[in-house]
Amino acid sequence: MNNSNSIKKVREIVDEVKKAVIGKDKIIIKILLAILARGHILIEDIPGVGKTTMALAFSKSLSLEHNRIQFTPDVLPTDVTGFTVYNKHTGNFEFKAGASMCNLLLADEINRTSSKTQSALLEIMEEGKVTVDGTTHDLPKPFIVIATQNPIGSVGTQALPESQLDRFMIKLSMGYPDITSEMEILKVKSNYNPIEYINPIADAETLVSLQKVAENIHVDDKIYMYIARLVEATRNHPMIKLGISTRGALALMAVSKATALLKGRDYVIPDDIAYMYKDVFAHRLILSSNARINNLTSEEILDEIFNSVKLPSLEP
Repeated sequence: MNNSNSIKKVREIVDEVKKAVIGKDKIIIKILLAILARGHILIEDIPGVGKTTMALAFSKSLSLEHNRIQFTPDVLPTDVTGFTVYNKHTGNFEFKAGASMCNLLLADEINRTSSKTQSALLEIMEEGKVTVDGTTHDLPKPFIVIATQNPIGSVGTQALPESQLDRFMIKLSMGYPDITSEMEILKVKSNYNPIEYINPIADAETLVSLQKVAENIHVDDKIYMYIARLVEATRNHPMIKLGISTRGALALMAVSKATALLKGRDYVIPDDIAYMYKDVFAHRLILSSNARINNLTSEEILDEIFNSVKLPSLEP
């Protein structure tokens, strides 16, 4: 698939998802960019703002096999990974796939389940495979996790460990729709369910091709250095206890390539990095006690860092 066809297909996917998710165009674009960059998405927000609708709209527009698992305290790791069971008729142990054996896994309210079940997602999200009783099973390609969680502090929630958060390429918040969008949602959903009218724009094979196109977007050495300096600044900032990992740097680079593709270029510029910078970095930071005392947020500190690191010049 060439770049012009890829750009057209990406924009068609965005337009199709917008039929079901009204007034959240920027969030739709960011989720698609993370998918093109082979990343997983964490959406943190209050119930009822369309998180699940968003995931279902993507699964339908991309013709992806999807599973949904509602995380509660009694969900077990084997519900996610699968398990082996003895078949008395054949005399063999057989693998029974868990919810993760699909292209798109919607992990609803991930922070309501036990830490043991949360950790079952680690290998799945990082490696694209599950290991059960010593046997490794490859997941279908592409494999994407869209996880939702309620704000930390809600009844029955527990914070995800840093190792789990680092597996998510981006963390987003949808927020309430504006009044015009709210009115449009009321009008639309009083007559029909827009999810039922989402048309398949691509399939798993097409998505893998789009991911390869995004992966091959050119990155100049000056851009690599710029990302490295942003990362280094988080590690040396007095208000940050734990800065960005190398995995976080790779995530920013990958999603910046996807952003360049969407904007019709075959190379990355600093604006592509700025577009998703905070979405990739904010959830990975651990702030110092001084930052918390001064009521500083990760986003505020990242703004300061972004303004302090000199933009690269791409002039020859």
